Amino acid sequence: MADEEQNLVEIVDENGVTTQCEVYDVFEFEGKSYALLLPLEDEEDEDAELIVLEYIEEGEECYFQSIEDETEFDKVCLYIQSMEDEENEN
Repeated sequence: MADEEQNLVEIVDENGVTTQCEVYDVFEFEGKSYALLLPLEDEEDEDAELIVLEYIEEGEECYFQSIEDETEFDKVCLYIQSMEDEENEN
């Protein structure tokens, strides 16, 4: 139960809307860490949109940051898609 609670985070969008999410995965790509978050209200929906954010650790603190660069975001999304394709092949 503690592990399950530890994987829950709240994010606040640019409009001030708070969404509770489960940390689905954290991975490294091109020297940075990224996180895939699954909004809990969409948990039952198999086609729910995952949220992709940069994952930053500074000492004991860690936080999520939007990926502002569109090219970087597109590259990360392509990488995620390739990981999903690999999983589906196995």
